[in-house]
Amino acid sequence: MEYLYKTKNVCPSLIKFDIEGDKIYNVSFMGGGCPGNLQALPRLVDGMKVEEIEEKLKGIICGSKETSCADQLACAVREAYDKVKNESVEV
Repeated sequence: MEYLYKTKNVCPSLIKFDIEGDKIYNVSFMGGGCPGNLQALPRLVDGMKVEEIEEKLKGIICGSKETSCADQLACAVREAYDKVKNESVEV
């Protein structure tokens, strides 16, 4: 399932990715940001479980901001996983 996440307080305005069960694929950041980071992060997390991504990326900050692209990705995959999990329970 493709998921779109509107970021908060980072350069890219959106994160797009596919979620299959608890695994994340095809991550892309849209709307700006550091090109190197935005190429590296998707490669590093491709095929990883939500919990692994959170463990490695949650809480990383960028400069004086209280978040970062990596932290926002951790938030995004958790939100998507919880939404998918809840939808499967409701059916």
